[in-house]
Amino acid sequence: MKRTYALTQAIVLAATLVIAPCIARAHGSADHAKSGSAAISTDEHAFGVEGNPKKASRTVAISMDDSMRYSQSEIRVKQGETLTFVIRNKGKLLHELVIGTESELQQHAELMRKNPDMEHDEPYMAHVKPGTTERMTWRFSKSGTFLYGCLVPGHFEAGMKGRIIVATNK
Repeated sequence: MKRTYALTQAIVLAATLVIAPCIARAHGSADHAKSGSAAISTDEHAFGVEGNPKKASRTVAISMDDSMRYSQSEIRVKQGETLTFVIRNKGKLLHELVIGTESELQQHAELMRKNPDMEHDEPYMAHVKPGTTERMTWRFSKSGTFLYGCLVPGHFEAGMKGRIIVATNK
């Protein structure tokens, strides 16, 4: 009896050690969080470049929940300004805040509908699990009107988006 119990425990432990890493890889990182030691990207986008948190001129708090809305629907920024977004998910579902042009967000939303489990970790994306908060710093180096939205399938289409208006410095 003791031998059967010990054998069963050994099999369960071995199976756990084999299966757990596979489950973790299938979902990507546990919380899609960015690595704290990652270098700041210098990749320019139509809507700016990743910002250095130490050089942020202000912090913008945004909350979101399962009503498919952000606490702010419009943010005004001066060209060249660096903002740190503190994004809080008050809902029970995963939500995100992704910055981009309207066409980029629409294309990405379509891609997410086709591949809901796709992994991505760009500096202009914050994936926020229920009840947690993420930070994202962005420098708006170009003027124009840009969007932010939640690209979890169905959320963007339900109206989970907002505008960022970047005014030209004169």
